[in-house]
Amino acid sequence: MSNPDDITEWQQLRDFADVDLTRSFVLSWHVASDTLFIDIDLYLKPEHPFYEKPRPAEKICIRPACIEFPFCEALGPDGGAEGELVEIAGNLGHGALAGFRRLADARYEITGEFGTVFVNAERPILKFKGL
Repeated sequence: MSNPDDITEWQQLRDFADVDLTRSFVLSWHVASDTLFIDIDLYLKPEHPFYEKPRPAEKICIRPACIEFPFCEALGPDGGAEGELVEIAGNLGHGALAGFRRLADARYEITGEFGTVFVNAERPILKFKGL
């Protein structure tokens, strides 16, 4: 039986240091070659190496990024909706993120305006676009 204390919050994941996912926005979800891609407008904290001082009208530093989940085996609101991964990802919504964590059973839970999505995949990789 898994221990509920084995939950890892996104702040503890190396790739997500010096960002704030709760101030970020999911733009789209898609799957290609067994990898889940989540396109995101990512909030960077001043400590992040890619942080740039925002223009006066912007107030915060947002950069386009992608969260990749290699070897995605299951995806959906219940952790494994029926159907092809490509179709499931195409039906997921967009919106502000509220939470992101690795559960004791090794699945990832992503919550936000789009609801709760469970992902069964390898460790996520954060990649910046255009940098």
